[in-house]
Formats: sequence, C-alpha cells, structure tokens
Amino acid sequence: MSHPATDTREALLEQLLRLGDDCLVLGHRVSEWCGHSPILEEDMAMPNMALDLIGQARSLYTYAGEIEGKGRGEDDLAYLRGDREYRNLLLAERPNGDFAHTMLRQLYYAAFMEPYWRETAKSTDVTLAGIAGKAVKELAYHIRHSGEWVIRLGDGTEESARRMADAVEELTPYTDEMFQTDAVTDALAEAGICPDPASLRSEWERTIDTIFADANLTRPTIDYPQIGGRTGFHGEEFGHLLSELQYMQRTYPGMTW
Repeated sequence: MSHPATDTREALLEQLLRLGDDCLVLGHRVSEWCGHSPILEEDMAMPNMALDLIGQARSLYTYAGEIEGKGRGEDDLAYLRGDREYRNLLLAERPNGDFAHTMLRQLYYAAFMEPYWRETAKSTDVTLAGIAGKAVKELAYHIRHSGEWVIRLGDGTEESARRMADAVEELTPYTDEMFQTDAVTDALAEAGICPDPASLRSEWERTIDTIFADANLTRPTIDYPQIGGRTGFHGEEFGHLLSELQYMQRTYPGMTW
C-alpha cells in the first residue's frame, strides 16, 4: 500500500484522528438511545446510525495506525488516549438532551459530512477515498432520517416546536467549528487528499435552510462560536462520556474490537 509523502503524512494522521474521533464520540452518543428511544422503530434506527459511525471510526483509526507506524491499532487509538488527545468537534460530544436535540445534532453533522465524504471519495489517497465512498451513502441516509424528524417536530405540536426551537438555539453555536481551517486542512486540500471544510459551508447552509423552511424554523446567526475540540479542549460532559467509553478497555486491558 502506498502512503502519502512525508510532508503531508503528519497532516493526514491528524485529520484521520479528527474524523475518527468525530465518528466514535457521536456514535457513542447516539448509541446511548438504544433501549430508550421514543418508539420501537427508532430503537432500531438509532443503533444502526451509531453502528454506521463506529464502523467509520474503525476504518479511520486503522488507517491512522498504519500512517503513524508505531504499532497502535484501532483499540489503542479509540480507548487508550487521554481527553486532551481527542480531536472531535464539540458538537459531537454534546449531550443527547431530548429527542429534538439529538435529531438536530445528527442533522447538523450529517449535512456537513455527506458533502465532505463525497468530495473525499475523489481523494488522491486511495485508502481514504475507499472509506469515503462507503460513508457517503450512510450519511445521506442520516440526513434524510434526521431531517424528517426535524420537520415533523418543528412543524408539529406547540410542545414539539418549542423543544426543536430550543435545540436550534443551543446547538447552532457549535456548528461553526466544522468549517474551521488550519495548516492541517490547508495541506491536505492542496494535496488533493481532503476538501477544504470552508468550501462546504454554502452547501451545508442550503441543506439546513431547506429543511428548516419546512420545519418553520429559522437558522440563527452565530455571535459566539463554540470551538476548541479540534485542539483538545472539551466540555465538562466529555470526561463523563470518556469514562464510560473507555471503561472496558481500562478495566480489562487487551480487549479487541
């Protein structure tokens, strides 16, 4: 298997960990609904979406381990890092809240990642292009599923509309981080490995605005963006999430996925 040149290798490793952490952390959050969903169909749909994300995390961590070349595998990268070493978006780690919060969080993330994977499927990195080619189909379903719920709740009863509006108010400030660029994203975009996240913003806004129009919702402006996850600064809730996520591997070292 051919690997990218050394000058982009570190950038690729960092981006693989960012993407893998997004998938793992959000997948864990969605999995928390298993057995607690409001209807039986959702008790099947939510774990399936969680499995999609965790499957993507496995592929990304496995490739990250190969790029790193230090003998670390997917279990090491998923379960044996400290909190400051995780690079996930703050949006991904936000608590589930009520069902409206969970569906909106999923829509915000999927509406960004579907075009991201679509562009990455054209990557000059064959391995990453293969991961993206599978993931883009899964994220298209996540947009459809969560979008339908956002419309149903936003355009539903007075109570469901109020809860969805609350979710929009709380979660929208966390979306700006998805489009941030830095030396890592610049290097990978220049090498044709991953798209520039900022270039996907207009498509994300069109997707969200179309769904919000049907849901009688308005996308608010972001006065104070909530950022920090990409550099290892996480919210208070992340420590609780990580303690549960890592419990088995920390208690019984050497377990495999």
